[in-house]
Amino acid sequence: MAYYRPPGPPPDPVLVQTLTQQQQEMRLRVRAEPLAQEPRLIAGCDSSFPTPDTILSVFVVLKFPSLELVEKVYNYGVVDMPYVPGFLSFREAPNVIEAFAKLQNKPDVIMVDGHGIAHPRRMGIAAHLGVLLDMPTFGVAKQKLTGTFVEPGPERGQISPLTDAKTGELIGQVIRSKDKVLPLFVSPGHRCDQATATRLTLACLRGYKLPEPTRLADHWAEQFKKEVRQAQ
Repeated sequence: MAYYRPPGPPPDPVLVQTLTQQQQEMRLRVRAEPLAQEPRLIAGCDSSFPTPDTILSVFVVLKFPSLELVEKVYNYGVVDMPYVPGFLSFREAPNVIEAFAKLQNKPDVIMVDGHGIAHPRRMGIAAHLGVLLDMPTFGVAKQKLTGTFVEPGPERGQISPLTDAKTGELIGQVIRSKDKVLPLFVSPGHRCDQATATRLTLACLRGYKLPEPTRLADHWAEQFKKEVRQAQ
């Protein structure tokens, strides 16, 4: 997810308290479990903010394991929620869900460009969406949000654990997706476990740093932004 981080005054403490409570309630609904069966369709999801007040969310749906593109959709809308660090999911989720509703081919699992439980309150965008949609989700992020890890080996496929700095709890895995490039941070969202998230991430690599579902979501986001600009 490409986050817009505007300067400005500190967030409203009442709003922060409300959002924290909502995340804590949603966290209780998160389930870590393997998929009931091997997916036939896997989706990639990405969002970006073309302007401080607008968001564009993209879904691509691919056949699995061939990764043939089946469908691509987007939704472009206005963002009402202010930027609050640690609560970006609340800015993104409403528009992402509108994009998801446009899909004609519903996926069996969603790979989200962002974090799952590898979040200070275990509710990154992948977990957040999973709970709201009641769908299996996991996150593949380009940067660490929380936790500690030892750098994995330099070769593609090398993995190291991402753990909570205080408790030692496993909250994700750090994966070298391409030789000698910066690693990815993979964590389960909802109705998915770490082993599944890691296995599907590795199965979707096709020579790029990003796995195909999120790579193609990012690619089509750029194309859809051009459509939006031309329509304005």
